[in-house]
Amino acid sequence: MHTTQTSDTAPALDINFKDFLKVDIRVGTVVDVKEFPQARKPAYKVWVDFGGVIGVKKSSAQITDHYTIDGLMGRKVAAVVNFPPRQIGPFMSEILVLGFPDIEAKIVLFAPDHDVPNGSRLA
Repeated sequence: MHTTQTSDTAPALDINFKDFLKVDIRVGTVVDVKEFPQARKPAYKVWVDFGGVIGVKKSSAQITDHYTIDGLMGRKVAAVVNFPPRQIGPFMSEILVLGFPDIEAKIVLFAPDHDVPNGSRLA
């Protein structure tokens, strides 16, 4: 998670549906989480299994305020899987785990409220 926007920020510029379809948002299951003490802001290293073709991808996620390592294990999360990898200190982040800032700008994860298969794409 790289930027924080609250409900009082202006909406982004209009895009067309074809542009939206370029963003590949999938659901996966957290299969591993480690502390990330080298991160500038508190973060975890998170590995997410998207199943099938995509497999397991990793991300640096600034979600330490609301989530523990044990609480993240086995949890379903949504992520953008088609951004280029990004170097975060000594760690290469491959996906962007999605969340929303709460009233205190602490990230709350975005996930389906019913079980869906790993790798399911946002439709």
